[in-house]
Amino acid sequence: MLFCFSSLLINGGMNPPRLTPSTHRSVSSQLLRLSIFLLLSFPDSKGKAIWTAHLNITFQLGNRIITEFGESGVFGNHSPLERVSGAVVLPEGWSKNACNPLTNFSRPDQGDSWLALIERGGCTFTHKINVAAEKGANGVIIYNYPGTGNKVFPMFHQGTENVVAVMIGNLKGMELLQLVQNGVYVTIIIEVGTMHMPWLSHYIISLFTFLAATVAYLFLYWAWRPRVPNSFTRRQRQIKADVKKAIDQLQLRVLKEGDKELDPNEDSCVVCFDTYKAQDVIRILTCKHFFHKTCIDPWLLVRRTCPMCKCDILKP
Repeated sequence: MLFCFSSLLINGGMNPPRLTPSTHRSVSSQLLRLSIFLLLSFPDSKGKAIWTAHLNITFQLGNRIITEFGESGVFGNHSPLERVSGAVVLPEGWSKNACNPLTNFSRPDQGDSWLALIERGGCTFTHKINVAAEKGANGVIIYNYPGTGNKVFPMFHQGTENVVAVMIGNLKGMELLQLVQNGVYVTIIIEVGTMHMPWLSHYIISLFTFLAATVAYLFLYWAWRPRVPNSFTRRQRQIKADVKKAIDQLQLRVLKEGDKELDPNEDSCVVCFDTYKAQDVIRILTCKHFFHKTCIDPWLLVRRTCPMCKCDILKP
C-alpha cells in the first residue's frame, strides 16, 4: 500500500488524480483491513499466547465409522490447556446458546463423559460455560456466529474455574449440531495444539508499515480534499444530523424494581451482554426493542439500525 501512495505522488506530479468519495472509501477500507490484521497479530492485552485446539471427531453413519482430525479450534484465554474428551451434547429446547441458568442438556446413555456444544451469543462466555459446567459437562465447545465461516478467536471467560473451553467455526459447529440432532452419537477428543505469538520484529515492521501508509494517505487526503464534491460532504452531515435527531426522539425509561425487564430469565442487552438492573436507563426503539442508553446511542450513531432486527431509525 505504501508503494501505491508513492506511485501516485510521482506519477501525479502537480495535478494529482481526483480523490472521489469511492476512492476515499476504498483506501479507508484497505487501511482498516491492515489495522485489523495488525491487531490480530498481537497477543491479547495480558500478553497471553494463542493456543490452537486439535479436535478428533468420531461418529458412525450406517456401517461406516468416520473419523475427522484437524486443528479447527482455539482454547479460551482462561481455559486450562488440557486434553478432554466425551460425547457431544446439545442444550435442550429451541435456544442453543445456554444463556438460561435452568438450561438442561440431552446427556447420552453410553457414558458419563460429555462435552457441551453451545452457540455463541445471547450472554457472556463465562455465563454459558458455567451453566454447562454446573450440569456436569467435562468441557465446552462454543461455535461462532452464522456468516463467519470457520473463523475463530480466543474467548475471555474469567471465572470459569477449571473448565476446558474452546471455540470452533460456525460451519464446523453447524455440522456437529445437525449430526447430533439427527440422532448420531458423536464423540470428540480435544487436544492442545500449537502456540502462536508473533515475534517483536514482526510488530515493529508491521507497525512502521501501517504508520507510513497512514501518514501518506492523510497527506494525500488533505491535499486533495477540496476536490471532493461538496454535495457528498453535505449529504453525510445531513444524515448524521438526522440520526442524532431521531435518537433524541426515541423513548427513554428508567428501570425500577418490579419491572419485567429485571427478570433474570428475560433477555440481556445484546450490545454489552449485561443484564438489566434497577436504575438502568434504557432506550426503546421504534421496533420496540430496547437496550442500555449508553450502549445503543453510540451504536445508532454509526449504524442507524436496531442490532436485533436491523430496523432503520430514519424510516417510519
